[in-house]
Amino acid sequence: MSNEQIKDTTALFSCRATKYLAEQIAKVYEKPLGDSICLQYADGEFQPSYEQNIRGCDVFIIQSTFPSCDNLMELLMMVDAAKRASAKSIIAVIPYFGFARQDRKDKPRVPIASKLIADMLQVAGVTRVITMDLHADQIQGFFNIPVDHLFASSIFIPYLRGLYSNVENVLFASPDAGGAKRANQYAKILGTGFVMCHKHRNRPNEVASMQLIGDVEGKDIVLVDDIIDTGNTICKAASVIKEHGAKSVKVMITHPVLSGDAIEKIENSEIEELIVTDTIPLRRESKKIKVLSVAPLFAEAIRRVESSESIASLYEQSVKHVGVQTKF
Repeated sequence: MSNEQIKDTTALFSCRATKYLAEQIAKVYEKPLGDSICLQYADGEFQPSYEQNIRGCDVFIIQSTFPSCDNLMELLMMVDAAKRASAKSIIAVIPYFGFARQDRKDKPRVPIASKLIADMLQVAGVTRVITMDLHADQIQGFFNIPVDHLFASSIFIPYLRGLYSNVENVLFASPDAGGAKRANQYAKILGTGFVMCHKHRNRPNEVASMQLIGDVEGKDIVLVDDIIDTGNTICKAASVIKEHGAKSVKVMITHPVLSGDAIEKIENSEIEELIVTDTIPLRRESKKIKVLSVAPLFAEAIRRVESSESIASLYEQSVKHVGVQTKF
């Protein structure tokens, strides 16, 4: 089947919260977004609907599930509507998978919310999920359907290569023990070392203390993580690293949640630049924040899924795939 024939049976749709990104994905994919609307009632209830025939189509619904919970609900309703409209397959494209931090019981009598979300998506009718940089890799196992887990490294690494003429002076850093694996993977790609911060919390979103493990004297440090929420941990880590003699501190985060006054904290911190993707829209621009688009990566993933091609090179964190090129 030719690319044009495949596109005839492919339909891209967006929920309201991620339309800015869906439009970019559709532009790269060279197919306009499908026609849909969402009626809003006075009491806050809403009703999405497809305004074109999708019978027998492979329907891709693009939506990040960041707060509010209406974003998740709208995605579920769009999936249900597609199922009832006899879509051939329903692929949920979720650049940011919300509730991923609740991936296990870390104390008694709490939910495993990410498993609940996985169940809800499957019951609604999702036949495949495409997502990026899950907070915990094991969330893929919560699904009984295929999950294509993309990595932002293919976006970040080319940017870093252009940023540093001498990568030998670069060290990657993790703001906590949980992100050590991620920092180590980036270090392997560029052939550098990594250091780690160890933090202790008294309660969620509050860092009580932090220690640095490793030597950063005179080095350009790149802190990496998947999510930045309040900014407390990252700003504290940047401060500790600078106190230990680092030449510069940049931060590389996939999902810019940036709750409350997080942007203001970043602007007043030791961080020289915060590099993020557009999986979540920024509340406002900042001179310290650089946004890199994931649209080409998701467009290529959609193309490969539709043409039954391997997408291994898109989610393996290796040097070979850092320059993603999208061709149709």
